[in-house]
Amino acid sequence: MTICLNLVTRLVKVTSKLFFVDSYAFSVKSPVIISRKISFTGINKSKKKFSDIAKMAIDGNKLSWKINNDRIKTESKELIDVTKKIYDKIGSLRPSDINFKNVIKALADNDCWYAVKRNNIDFLQHVSPDKALRDVSMEADKTLSEFDVEMSMRQDVFDALITYLSKYPKEGSEETRRYVERQIKLGKRNGLHLSKEIQDKIKAQKKRMSDLSIDFGKNLNEENTTLEFTEEELVGLPEDFVKSLDKADSGKLKVTLKYPHYFPCMKKARNPETRKRLEIAFNSRCMKANVPILEELIKLRHEKSQLLGFPNHASFVLDMRMAKSPDSVATFLGDLAKKLQPLKDAEIKLFLDYKKEECEKYGYPFDNVLNMWDFRYYMTMVEEKKYAVDQNKLKEYFPMDVVTKGLLDIYQELLGLEFKKIEAEVWQEDVTMYTVTDKATSELLGCFYLDLYPREGKYGHAACFGLQPGCLLPDGTRQIAIAAMVANFTKPTADQPSLLTHDEVETYFHEFGHVMHQICAQTEYALFSGTAVERDFVEAPSQMLENWCWEKEPLNRMSSHYKDGSAIPDELLEKLVTSRIANAGCFNLRQILLGTFDQTIHTRSQADTAAVYDKLCKEILGIDATPDTNMPATFGHMGGGYDAQYYGYMWSEVFCMDMFYSRFRKEGIMSSKVGADYRNYILKPGGSLDAEVMLRNFLGRDPQQEAFLVSKGLQ
Repeated sequence: MTICLNLVTRLVKVTSKLFFVDSYAFSVKSPVIISRKISFTGINKSKKKFSDIAKMAIDGNKLSWKINNDRIKTESKELIDVTKKIYDKIGSLRPSDINFKNVIKALADNDCWYAVKRNNIDFLQHVSPDKALRDVSMEADKTLSEFDVEMSMRQDVFDALITYLSKYPKEGSEETRRYVERQIKLGKRNGLHLSKEIQDKIKAQKKRMSDLSIDFGKNLNEENTTLEFTEEELVGLPEDFVKSLDKADSGKLKVTLKYPHYFPCMKKARNPETRKRLEIAFNSRCMKANVPILEELIKLRHEKSQLLGFPNHASFVLDMRMAKSPDSVATFLGDLAKKLQPLKDAEIKLFLDYKKEECEKYGYPFDNVLNMWDFRYYMTMVEEKKYAVDQNKLKEYFPMDVVTKGLLDIYQELLGLEFKKIEAEVWQEDVTMYTVTDKATSELLGCFYLDLYPREGKYGHAACFGLQPGCLLPDGTRQIAIAAMVANFTKPTADQPSLLTHDEVETYFHEFGHVMHQICAQTEYALFSGTAVERDFVEAPSQMLENWCWEKEPLNRMSSHYKDGSAIPDELLEKLVTSRIANAGCFNLRQILLGTFDQTIHTRSQADTAAVYDKLCKEILGIDATPDTNMPATFGHMGGGYDAQYYGYMWSEVFCMDMFYSRFRKEGIMSSKVGADYRNYILKPGGSLDAEVMLRNFLGRDPQQEAFLVSKGLQ
């Protein structure tokens, strides 16, 4: 469940491309009068007709999906030419002439325009059905990334910001002052307070790292390996899944490494050799191309961090996160790992008991070892045997249209919003678009796209992409926020609709939570819009909303049998809810493994990624990494903006569970009052406040860890 990292990652990467690039999105504010009122053109507090809202949404959407190869090239050139002219003008100002309008507002006005066009061009490489267009989008991304690095290293613009702060240290709103201080800090993180020689080194490193990161992600997106199996080799998989597979010329069935094929096979394919083949293929994806890329990125990140005065890349990154230091992260992950080890040991003993029983029953050799290709298979078996949750039976109650309607209804009720589907220009025929308005005032907040099914060359995970930041326009009116949820759920067939596993329902809730964060944020600056919070907090709002997938009332609202519309039987529902702590030790230790791997490689000057990963697998999980594979080559987060930050998934769970148990569980999970507080105190500020301040505002106290530990099956 990626916000992406890659979700949020992409928003962060794209909208922060302009000035003093770091992991926060970038933009600015407007008027000469530093503290100004925000007006909403055409918006009043009376109810408006849906047709009016739809027109406002279409008019306020500055994205275009009719864009072609030539237009991408033309618009890329325009972005460079216009932006350079603005930066040149700022850089040429005499200190005595510097003011809010000609520095801060000039940057802000350009960024508001730049961000939308930049996102529009960049997004296509992840979703366009046209490979030629994806390739042109990627090349444009590289060109613009190089330009962004150049602009982020503009000493003259940095000096103008320093001068502005010295002249007007206390002027403007809190958000304005936060913006100026943040931009100066980001400038220093680019070395603009250091010598020209060091700056030139950093600039070259940033350009190289940007190109490598783009290539790393493209390799994974374009990966299209297919394996062939007989029906006998796929025994254990549900009949509808096997029927959905295409046939190869050999007469065998084709299984891809995309999520809708890979995960069902790893969970239900009885034949261990089938799972082994898939495990090796899956964790060998892009190995030849991506291992050298990742290991060069590790080296470059370390060198750049040392030039900036940090001991390593993790220290550089965490300087602007809630955790603050690698030591804090190591302590957090290490302490939690120790607490989870007894749970994991008991779970693996049960896995091996099941494996022995299975091997004896079906005549497979028993080696008394849990391999990586056994991991998900026996986790699923525990859910089905110990907790009596039949995942194949359960998914019959989660047809896509019912889940989507239930999910949208719950979010609308909880957050006081109204969604309406509209006919609009999209990039592919399966994509849908909705408007989002405030239920009480009919104020248009933004729009979102849903792109839910896999296709060739599409982004391979589930993620939220911020496309149009909700910030102030040059005239002081508010630009509506626009986001897209991109996923790869199983497509419908002629025989049945798309049926989601419970895991996929949870993923849907999670990523849509990021969409709501993008749209409900109401900030002045794009720098702070949407999910532009500390990276180790960014997952908390979406993780918190996953809890609704484990509560009876919401589950009943988003489910019904695809054949007769019947509700999930109470007994099955009860077993599902109870199974939440199933495999808690193994599941959470795997997350700790990935977070520890990330921290380990980013506290070193260089790393043999396969060796590090194998060592940590043994130490933390007690399972050997599969020989002749290198999972890190497939670990998109490492090239997509989550470097030294994967721990944030676990770290932010502390806050998400505290928010849920302390407010929603106590006051009502569908409480409109708590939902309003959540929207106002957690979503609305975007990144304009520190996460710890937002949490105190919502909780009424400092965060606590107890609810998090209980949620992991620990007392």
